[in-house]
Amino acid sequence: MRLLHTMLRVGNLQRSIDFYTQVMGMKLLRTSENPEYKYSLAFVGYGNNPEHAELELTFNWGIESYEMGTAYGHIALGVPDAYAACEKIKASGGKVTREAGPVKGGTTVIAFVTDPDGYKVELIQRPEYAAGQGLR
Repeated sequence: MRLLHTMLRVGNLQRSIDFYTQVMGMKLLRTSENPEYKYSLAFVGYGNNPEHAELELTFNWGIESYEMGTAYGHIALGVPDAYAACEKIKASGGKVTREAGPVKGGTTVIAFVTDPDGYKVELIQRPEYAAGQGLR
């Protein structure tokens, strides 16, 4: 088995595509429209399935916001330098809600960003990702 994608319901599809591509450095992989059932999809990520997990952004026509609930936590992304990633995100108009620094009780450097719909994205510093794709 392999994780293929995570679906997030969004209130404005283009705003979310812009955030994940322009601020978080993902690529728009594909889109689809379903007029009969009144929804649109956009898949974003750092690569395609099955090698990379993707985010499925689902826009249900006419719904502009959702309740977050208490079960959802966050999406986690590995970045080579969490401090530099936070600066890049802020410079691109993103909202850093927890600046980069060691996790409480540990040494791993993390940060948190909030997307336009209020979803939390954790950045986990992984220097070995410096040669990879994504936020640099």
